[in-house]
Amino acid sequence: MPTEPNQDQSTTTIDTTGTAEPSPAPPLGTSDTMRAIVQKRYGETDVLHLEETSRPKIAADEVLVRVRAAGLDRGTWHTMTGRPYLMRIMGFGFRGPKNRVPGLDVAGTVVEVGVSVTRFAVGDQVFGISRGSFAAYAAAREDKLALKPPSLTFEQAAVVPVSGITALQALRDAGRLQPGQRVLIIGASGGVGSYAVQIAAALGAHVTGVASTAKLDLVRSLGAKHVIDYTREDFADGAAHYDLILDIAGNSTIARLRRVLTPRGTLVIVGGENGGPVTGGIGRQLRAIALSPFLRHRLTMQTTKERASDLEPLTNLVETGRIVPTLERAYPLEEVPQAIRHLQAGTVRGKIAIVP
Repeated sequence: MPTEPNQDQSTTTIDTTGTAEPSPAPPLGTSDTMRAIVQKRYGETDVLHLEETSRPKIAADEVLVRVRAAGLDRGTWHTMTGRPYLMRIMGFGFRGPKNRVPGLDVAGTVVEVGVSVTRFAVGDQVFGISRGSFAAYAAAREDKLALKPPSLTFEQAAVVPVSGITALQALRDAGRLQPGQRVLIIGASGGVGSYAVQIAAALGAHVTGVASTAKLDLVRSLGAKHVIDYTREDFADGAAHYDLILDIAGNSTIARLRRVLTPRGTLVIVGGENGGPVTGGIGRQLRAIALSPFLRHRLTMQTTKERASDLEPLTNLVETGRIVPTLERAYPLEEVPQAIRHLQAGTVRGKIAIVP
């Protein structure tokens, strides 16, 4: 965990009330406080409250970002509820969240830099992964940020990092995707899925996306050559076989997924929303890894690594037009609970942003 800088560590600051801001902003608090969503215990959306709280202190290798937009991902629900309970043992906080301000995805302007920071300066527009982005200000490690692509708004940039990095690593690293391969993406219209479809197509794959009836047009527009409506069709009926399957927060059994893999195909399980309150979907992932050594199929899971080095290829894909963030809408900070309920309803097309 990042530590606070010693008192003799100097920082560089900027006045965020000056002309550098291109549009009017809501009150940010005093010089030492800010508006933020605060969570003091685990639970449902009623544990989230908009409060005036202290601005984060940055460590030597961190920057302070004036948040212009934050992204909402399914992990926010898990850290809000503390489920599966395995998360608490893994260090997220046993009785309550260790980080009381939720939010990881961030896009904004650097207003303060730690003494060891070399990649960024005050005034830089950045995007990446922070701690506590549902606030007016957030601290972020230098190695988890990149310069914001000029072609993206802050809202668009804020919904790229977590989902985009997860999709990239699942395809490139876990899936070992090669040009020309046939790829099946289950959950193709969601946050990770919407990036996975675009990245796989950009890498030369033939993509089939699985989604509900109302979202098939979106999946086609992202670059899928074929779409499957899971409410009417069975992707595992054996009509087609795939070199790589990405199962994003799905609930199909491993045996069912293997039926539509090619003889040497790869299954990558990305998340999972079933399996009970203790381990959640991770139980299916662990079973896949345990089985893999005894099969011709390669079964694995995706564990996302938060690093700036993967924001750079995503930026290149954005700037060359091969990735366009699918932003359904942006909610103001005070409506974070409503945004999370909308996400959990399963009707979101792509991503949701939060705007302080």
